[in-house]
Amino acid sequence: MTINENDIFPDITFYQITESGPEGVKANKIFKSKKVILVGVPGAFTPTCSDEHLPGYKKLASEFFSNGIEEIYIVSTNDPFIMKSWSDSLNISDLKFISDGNGELRDKTGLVTDLSIVGLGKRLSRFAMIIDDGKIVKIFNENGPGLDLSKAENVIKSI
Repeated sequence: MTINENDIFPDITFYQITESGPEGVKANKIFKSKKVILVGVPGAFTPTCSDEHLPGYKKLASEFFSNGIEEIYIVSTNDPFIMKSWSDSLNISDLKFISDGNGELRDKTGLVTDLSIVGLGKRLSRFAMIIDDGKIVKIFNENGPGLDLSKAENVIKSI
């Protein structure tokens, strides 16, 4: 399946770390009655993701929030412990990190890139999407690991 603008976001389970350990959270719970940005990256701790992609969202977070975005989520096909450690290492409190550790988002949306050639396997494509009350309003899909369409500086222009 390929996800498209105006689709309802698929009812999948993301994972996050809570005080009691890893916990599943349904996408429809995260996105219900809110306008959010979901940013997908191929891998936590990777140079492009850490050094080039996320800093723009950190820098422009207050601008996104003042333009009606209520939350910004970062997702990768890494386990929830890695996502928590990555979040902590970047010291980004305005962004929320969630895990697609089982690859459910990757598999159900077609937002996939195969990085097996460098030992990373199948990962999420780099993307950003604006979701309003569970409906996908806009998708900025790089169709792979590149970085152009999904940069924060580009996404903010669409809000």
